[in-house]
Amino acid sequence: MDEDKARLVLVDYITFGSAILISIAIGLYFAFAGGKQKTTNEYLMGNRHMKVLPVALSLMVTFESSITMLGFPAEVYVHGIMFWWALLAFIFSNFIGVLIWVPLIHPLKVTSVYQYLELRYQSRGIRLMGTSVAGLGTIFYLGIVLYGPAIALDAVTDFPIWASIVLVAAVSVLYTSIGGLKAVIWTDVFQCLVMLIGMFSVIIKGTLSAGGTAKMFEVVGNSGRLNFFNFDPDPFVRHTFWSLLIGSIIRTTGLVFNQSSVQRISSMPTQRAANKVLLFAGPAFTFTMSLAAFEGIIAYAYFHSKGCDPLASKQITNSNQVIPFMVLDIFKTLPGMSGLFLASLFSASLSTLSSGLASLSAQLTEDFIKPTFKSLTDVKITIIAKLSVVVFGMAAVGVSFMIVNIEGPITQVTFSILSAFTAPLTGLMFYSAYFPRATKKGAVAGVVSSMTFIFWISMGQSFSTTLKKTPYLPAGPTDQCAAFGENSTSLLNTTYLYSSTEPTITPTSVFSGFRENEGLDRLYAISYQWLSTLGIFLFLVIGSLVSYVTGRPNPAEVDVRFILPIIDHLFPFLPKRFRKWCYGGAPFEKRQQLLDNMDKGIMDQEVDFISIVDTEKETNVKAFKEDDINTAHL
Repeated sequence: MDEDKARLVLVDYITFGSAILISIAIGLYFAFAGGKQKTTNEYLMGNRHMKVLPVALSLMVTFESSITMLGFPAEVYVHGIMFWWALLAFIFSNFIGVLIWVPLIHPLKVTSVYQYLELRYQSRGIRLMGTSVAGLGTIFYLGIVLYGPAIALDAVTDFPIWASIVLVAAVSVLYTSIGGLKAVIWTDVFQCLVMLIGMFSVIIKGTLSAGGTAKMFEVVGNSGRLNFFNFDPDPFVRHTFWSLLIGSIIRTTGLVFNQSSVQRISSMPTQRAANKVLLFAGPAFTFTMSLAAFEGIIAYAYFHSKGCDPLASKQITNSNQVIPFMVLDIFKTLPGMSGLFLASLFSASLSTLSSGLASLSAQLTEDFIKPTFKSLTDVKITIIAKLSVVVFGMAAVGVSFMIVNIEGPITQVTFSILSAFTAPLTGLMFYSAYFPRATKKGAVAGVVSSMTFIFWISMGQSFSTTLKKTPYLPAGPTDQCAAFGENSTSLLNTTYLYSSTEPTITPTSVFSGFRENEGLDRLYAISYQWLSTLGIFLFLVIGSLVSYVTGRPNPAEVDVRFILPIIDHLFPFLPKRFRKWCYGGAPFEKRQQLLDNMDKGIMDQEVDFISIVDTEKETNVKAFKEDDINTAHL
């Protein structure tokens, strides 16, 4: 390697290693502090007495990973800033969480969100189905997250990609397994700080190196990358205002009742505190992800100023390497800064991995172990929870090695594949919460049909060799690559994540996948942003039809503690008498009283349920009494 070429030096390795060691140290601290994580309540829920700010920051970085740090800038670099509308959706989805999921979940004091499904349907089978689908989705997601920092480290250090995957997984497993939820949350806070410092460093230095803000926006605007608006209603156009904002709001709503989110919501002492967590995390999430997207604009302007687009000149082989390539070059005279970027990239992935592993541990413990092995002591169950983190970490590593041959931007790959898991789960939660006459058979039919159909489409989008994809925007100049290459990085021949068959860098056109593809590729060409919406709609249609055919319950007999009146959420301004008529016979007007009684631990023998729901059917009264007693024990 030439002396002028950018490379990592000792200070970079020290900076990077320090971030890793501090994360492990936080885990060790909580392993030996306080109750030493000896009970499941402390290990999985932090004793339900966590503070708002650290939990909000933890929730924010839970869904920020290498996909954010590498994928979002790459998306903007090749397709433009329109992707930002998808980031704005997180504010709206968290507001929906405050409106719907917190009032529904927090009073139940559950550890696993899928305990709610058992309470709703009085069926452990539905609960196990939900937690199994969610667990598979989380493992797939963690596998993708693991691959991001691996490709970056491999690209800038020649560190073997398999070793990088194992390293990241091992660190995350170590502090999560020994420190529990408290360690996860406080390492998330530290990693959030590192991530923000790294992002701001890249933005400030990159903007200056690109010629300043005014010059940067002039260059990017001329390239067509400030393409904020496209109101085309065609669902086969990859990105439009409608698919990015509306489709993403529907998709990201599922993140609010994701197990990682519910653990944080349930760890708060009050419902008001849980609301504050979501209200803070939504805008904060949008802000930090916007910074990542903005890095894509900076990268294009920087390489344009150098006269050498690294993608067009084949110095890198996929867009996900744009930011590491730029970082190593702009910081080549500032030792330690490239290491800081790597630390921020790894911190983003570690926060996601640890949260995912903690949620999988909670699901296994609460949904499988406790109900099946009731004689186990709490100490033994806690040990099992800790060991399960290791097992799930190994599973994520396995998935990471499996995704080598999937082509396409990392954001699209993630959203497309995960829709097969999130769509049926989101449909199941909406169906359970808003349909008083929902049945177990309808829930099963909805999950199976939605998951099968969306998984088929997502696999077609990822593996079809004939599918025509949306072309990239025009590339930057390459006339100065010879001069730039003399002082550039050594990011060459890194073909590990995606092959060189990505869309050709040509001037973009109005592209409709349906019109320009043939056969099954026409179906596969639907925008990946609409997959979750399609899956949820399919679930609600199939689930409702199956419930209608197989026999629906009397709405007056359903337990309204586990259902919400949709009319009150959509049209709260309507007259109360009219909204009550829209309840369809379900006693929603008594819901709050029932929740208050449950929250206070009042048994049914102390509260005459007949006076609450005005029913004279003795069998119904008995059913509700037994259910209240079981729920109170939670």
